[in-house]
Amino acid sequence: MAEHTSSSIVIEAAPADVMGVIADFARYPDWTGEVKEAEVLATDAQGRAEQVRLVMDAGAIKDDQTLAYTWTGDHEVSWTLVKSQMLRSLDGTYTLAATDTGTEVTYKLTVDVKIPMLGMIKRKAEKVITDRALAGLKKRVESGAADPA
Repeated sequence: MAEHTSSSIVIEAAPADVMGVIADFARYPDWTGEVKEAEVLATDAQGRAEQVRLVMDAGAIKDDQTLAYTWTGDHEVSWTLVKSQMLRSLDGTYTLAATDTGTEVTYKLTVDVKIPMLGMIKRKAEKVITDRALAGLKKRVESGAADPA
């Protein structure tokens, strides 16, 4: 059974503002270090992304992947791998919870790579990915860069 990595952070903004940044895939290259291109391939009846193609460059690992997204209300989005060159599976979730000071965001991630990798190294990589993603999200949301011009 695959193990997952989970991290949380509090962002000083309303859940809707945080989810707005998470859902704005076209801007991922602006605030994530690894995403170089993002293209929404399909949307649901509410206009939310259902399939997204991401071109990733994380140093030693470069990948062109397609993810399927599932939106649960306004406070959770999860994704699963549709296709990838480097990964066997990729499952993740952002869960948002309102707090007195903003929004607690919990990011869960499970990755299985096609190349052999020790479990300890894989878990460390997952932890780095989740921590960097949360820090980038916090910086993006709190900078106000998500506000429409």
